[in-house]
Amino acid sequence: MRYLQKAIRVVDGLINLVIILCFIPVLLYGIYAIWDSQQVYKQADPSVYHTYRPTVEEDSSLEALQKMNPEVIGWISVDNTNIDYPLLHAQTNSKYVNTNVEGKFSLSGSIFLDCRNTGTFTDVNNVIYGHHMQQDAMFGELSNFEDPAYFDRHPGGRLFYDNKWHEIDFFAFLYTDAYDPIAFNAALTGSEQAKSYYEYIKEKAINFKALPPEQNEHYVSLSTCTTNSTNGRYILVGRIKQM
Repeated sequence: MRYLQKAIRVVDGLINLVIILCFIPVLLYGIYAIWDSQQVYKQADPSVYHTYRPTVEEDSSLEALQKMNPEVIGWISVDNTNIDYPLLHAQTNSKYVNTNVEGKFSLSGSIFLDCRNTGTFTDVNNVIYGHHMQQDAMFGELSNFEDPAYFDRHPGGRLFYDNKWHEIDFFAFLYTDAYDPIAFNAALTGSEQAKSYYEYIKEKAINFKALPPEQNEHYVSLSTCTTNSTNGRYILVGRIKQM
């Protein structure tokens, strides 16, 4: 009987050891997953590139970033949010989905302008993309504009290009899908198409604020994925103020 009890204790110890050995890889993977997630959000933090952010008095800081990556064309900022990033423009829309400003692989990607746009913001509809991330990273805050009160409290932003800042008046927030032929049409031209675009956005918008018409309309559409639909998209639409 004594030998049997000893054998049982040995077997029980071995079973516990096996359980521990099986648990260690799970624990290590969990620790790695947490670390990896933190690295993704660290790369998406807007403060990473703030040293290059152009100011009103001086814009040479952005030139240093453009020397690192010539596809940096400007800066996009939404007032009183964490949306405050360099703006990229490549020959394809896939490049900066998983590439950071320095041209390195990154799951958080970059904020980038549609490849069909000229990059000079003379187009009627300038479409800008960014990932919908938690912790208010990249374009994660765009979904907040679905709330009418939040929409009203965040009426403006700024866009830096052509060596100066340009004010943006946000006037519409809408939900659509990735294949919307009007909302994502970067090839609109002329006053008639600009007017048709404005009326389409007005009709489709969840939140809308009427703007007085201007002679030459240049819009920016900030787009990100939704969490409840594979092809769903949130879009915040603004108009670049004429100087």
